[in-house]
Amino acid sequence: MFSKTCQYGIRAAIFIACESLRGNRVSLEKVSLKILSPEAFTAKILQKLVKNKIIRSVKGPGGGFEADLTRLPAISLRHIVEALDGEGLTKCSLGLNECSDTYPCPFHHSYKPVKDKLIQLLNKTTLGDLAGTFDGGETFLKL
Repeated sequence: MFSKTCQYGIRAAIFIACESLRGNRVSLEKVSLKILSPEAFTAKILQKLVKNKIIRSVKGPGGGFEADLTRLPAISLRHIVEALDGEGLTKCSLGLNECSDTYPCPFHHSYKPVKDKLIQLLNKTTLGDLAGTFDGGETFLKL
């Protein structure tokens, strides 16, 4: 459903948030190993997450990636998805340039309720929620 970039990005954000809750910064190498992603690919993903203020990068000795703990409850999963996959959530599911309620594609009316529900779920699910279930041992990040 989400691109590989987005899947790895969500996993990275969750892992970094959990480590930040424990008071740790994490290196690119550690994130890459934890989410099972090539290091160069992970670096590009983390760059986008930093640019969109989902995580922070701290340079120098003791540096690495961390989450702003005060923002965890405010960062929605939609924010992460849009940072990595762009505005794909609001585009036509068949990829048409022109698709709306008044000028629908053949799949529009069937897919619109599903898409609206997905957007609602992404809006209400926060990075804090996801980090909490992972940190509590209720969920996993490895295949």
